[in-house]
Amino acid sequence: MTEHLPQAEWTQRASLAKLVEALGADDLRWVGGCVRDTLLGYPANDIDAATRHLPATVIDRCRSAGIRTVPTGIDHGTVTAILEDGPVEITTLRRDVATDGRRATIAFSEDWRDDAARRDFTINALYTHPETLAIDDYFGGLDDLSAHRVRFIGDAATRIREDHLRILRYFRFATRFGDDWDAEASRACSELAPTLKGLSRERVGWELQNLLALPDPAATVDRMRELGVLQEVLPESGRREVAQLARLVDAERSAAIAPAAMRRMAALLPAIVPVAETVAARLRLSRSQRGRLTCIARREPQDAAHPQGLAYMVGRECAIDRLLIGGADPAPIIDWEAPAFPLKGGEIVARGVARGPEVARMLQCIEKRWVAERFPSRERVEQLLDEELAAR
Repeated sequence: MTEHLPQAEWTQRASLAKLVEALGADDLRWVGGCVRDTLLGYPANDIDAATRHLPATVIDRCRSAGIRTVPTGIDHGTVTAILEDGPVEITTLRRDVATDGRRATIAFSEDWRDDAARRDFTINALYTHPETLAIDDYFGGLDDLSAHRVRFIGDAATRIREDHLRILRYFRFATRFGDDWDAEASRACSELAPTLKGLSRERVGWELQNLLALPDPAATVDRMRELGVLQEVLPESGRREVAQLARLVDAERSAAIAPAAMRRMAALLPAIVPVAETVAARLRLSRSQRGRLTCIARREPQDAAHPQGLAYMVGRECAIDRLLIGGADPAPIIDWEAPAFPLKGGEIVARGVARGPEVARMLQCIEKRWVAERFPSRERVEQLLDEELAAR
């Protein structure tokens, strides 16, 4: 009996109906995450489609229908249609001709099964007719979805050799959709873990961030360590750091604070700034991500003694990160607004100090004392200034 996709908000969009009319319902299928997530009752964030048409034909037909397209991956058959409800990636059916673990040489196809066979997991190889919503399931993805099982299509090692990043994707998808670890997949991931070193560091970093941003990746990261996978992508992380991640996840949940990939990555590293800088450079993290990672790496046991002072000095975001990782309660600074330091350099100059480094030094010294005394009044700041002037 043919399964059908339940109607969802996205399946009834007028913009998608216009796209289907332009390309022809029998030559188009919704595929991948939008089908999988709808079957699970989740919102479909991205809509992807597969088609028998060649990319040039997709562009021509969309143009005739008044739909703008962008050739986002045209060499590999992907054209993005820009619709009012959001972009849709449309990819011509393909089969792999050759792979080297990082990229594939493909040939276009007209066979839906050919296209499905080159995908990673059975639950991602479900194709839905855009009008009837009938589902084509070539490799048992529906049963796997019902059983909360993440399984490679065909031989797991073969799929991984085609694209080494599938090792990390397996752990991410198993965390999201699986109830247990697939034995064949685990063996293949462990045996082929060293191949991860040949991948682009950006791709590895991005996949790690996607995993760490999930609600609770702690058990998964520990499994990766057991199988020798974590050591290939984050060798700085040991048993102690993995346990620290688990405690952080619990602390976030207790404090009702949303997950943050950089906070969790920092928990997987020792509190050593050069280590954080090395990891940030290796994974090609952005400047803001690098700054957050190194700020957290400066955490100290005394951070919890004065949470508001910490937030004043390093910023609220980093202070919350450091308190959570250190096992302290971040509640005192969740909604706290830092006060303005009530002293200007001009006031010191007016008291007879020449403009220059001495003014900056005195300002810094008084500000540190003001923070340590938990932000006393203007009158106390004036007293602190008097004391500093007297000590010159």
